[in-house]
Amino acid sequence: MGLKVLVGVKRAIDYAVKIRVRPDKLGVVTDGIKHSMNPFDEIAVEEAIRLKEKKKVDEIIAFSCGPPQAQETLRTALAMGVDRAIHVEVDQPTHENLSPLHISKMITKIAQDEKIDIVMLGKQAIDGDNAQTGQMTAGLLGWPQATFASELKVNDSNAEAEVIREVDGGLQTIKLKLPAVVTADLRLNEPRYATLPNIMKAKKKPLKKVTPSDLGVDTTPRIQVVSVEDPPVRQAGQVVADVSTLVEKLKSAGVI
Repeated sequence: MGLKVLVGVKRAIDYAVKIRVRPDKLGVVTDGIKHSMNPFDEIAVEEAIRLKEKKKVDEIIAFSCGPPQAQETLRTALAMGVDRAIHVEVDQPTHENLSPLHISKMITKIAQDEKIDIVMLGKQAIDGDNAQTGQMTAGLLGWPQATFASELKVNDSNAEAEVIREVDGGLQTIKLKLPAVVTADLRLNEPRYATLPNIMKAKKKPLKKVTPSDLGVDTTPRIQVVSVEDPPVRQAGQVVADVSTLVEKLKSAGVI
């Protein structure tokens, strides 16, 4: 019997958009800004689809939490090849105050209810850059985890997975028993583009809407944003004539 995979997909500000801080300095401008699927989540979706093409997986479910616009991201996943989707709908202010722990609790409940074998997530979202959801989800489920995966293989019995991880010193190969949590790194694969026929088919695929309370998750904010600031403007460099002048400059700046 094939595996059942749950893939998390986040609607994030598109990577090509120039970020602007809101006037109240409590977040970034999102109104009228292009959003798309978080790139690392797109890689996770692609890997799940490839496992299904290898006859390792029977069903892929996409999950996303966010305002109604998050359904567009889920439809993209469905057009890529996901079978059905679950949308945990919240309003924009609530969504902005959600932490990785909130999302992990939602994923945990869905994984338990759906009897999931592999939870596939991007290693991090490009907006918050927290890289915490996969680890927290594994902890809540009590499952083994393989983060920053650059290669994933499932054995013939569908009982174990072998993952090559990208670590600071190079590559690490680990084996883990399923069910498990895997987070995708950049070099795991190159995601496919959704074709027009599949985009049309995606409109008819099941998309279930639930609320955090349906999953028993309290979305009360745990973290308060005090201030969001633009990074300091980089100062212009100076060209010096020789090494001795460079040393003097560094000394006067208090660097050495």
